[in-house]
Amino acid sequence: MNPIGLISMQCARPFTAEHFRFFDAMKRQGFDFVELLVPEVGELDLKETAAALKDAGLGVVLAARVNLQRNLSSDDRAAHQAGIDYLRYTADCAAELGATIVGGPLTGNPLVFAGRPPAPVSEDERLARKERCVAGLEAAGEHAKAAGITLAIEPLNRFESDVLQTTQQAMELLEAVDHPAVALMLDTFHMHMEEADIAEAIRLAGPRLVHFQANENHRGFPGTGATDWVSVCRALHEIGYAGPVSLEPFRRNDDRFGVPFAQWRPPHEDEDARLAASAAFIRSHLELTEYRR
Repeated sequence: MNPIGLISMQCARPFTAEHFRFFDAMKRQGFDFVELLVPEVGELDLKETAAALKDAGLGVVLAARVNLQRNLSSDDRAAHQAGIDYLRYTADCAAELGATIVGGPLTGNPLVFAGRPPAPVSEDERLARKERCVAGLEAAGEHAKAAGITLAIEPLNRFESDVLQTTQQAMELLEAVDHPAVALMLDTFHMHMEEADIAEAIRLAGPRLVHFQANENHRGFPGTGATDWVSVCRALHEIGYAGPVSLEPFRRNDDRFGVPFAQWRPPHEDEDARLAASAAFIRSHLELTEYRR
């Protein structure tokens, strides 16, 4: 059965030792693991965090946070090398925490969250970016393999990345990298914007898919949006997916004019029941997906 997890930003951001108290609540709500942002140096005591996770009976996966200064796709040699070094660091963190997967937009080149608008790219630069990403993932992949960690590249929507946006693009990159420690993660929130058919994209990913984020089109609680969870979960079943499934419901409780949606907000009320229902909703869809009537 797929382990179901909750992304840590649903509890606090940044996530620090003072928030370990949420681990027990996550377990009670029906979650099997927590997805943590890779801590910056000195942000978390990794041994202490691993112990707290073990005490709560939770597993862990990691999400990398890249920027323009650690950027595999960059033509700046220092930024490119920093991107490789950072991915090696994430693998080391994962090994110490007991995780086996580090996912995220590992190829770099963030847009809106780096305050950078998309711009036209020449064919030469497009191909050069691909070569730099391949070389970087190969180098980081060797380090990750030695640590027993899988690096999972994530396509983002067109407003968050101008390097990797679709499953097809990800498969092209993975074919070029061809490394056993480099695989794929998918997020249905981004897929709603960039895929013609989410289920078809999942089938295209096939065995390369190692981490799946089950999010609504509006990032609300699963079951409250437009996602066809039956077709999504059937596609996961068809490819034999047995990996982690994490939930990332952002709160959106203010529809007043001018309030930005692309902003994480801490809860203003007890959401335990809704989070537990979300975990049960996805778990039931995954469990029943092989039954057609």
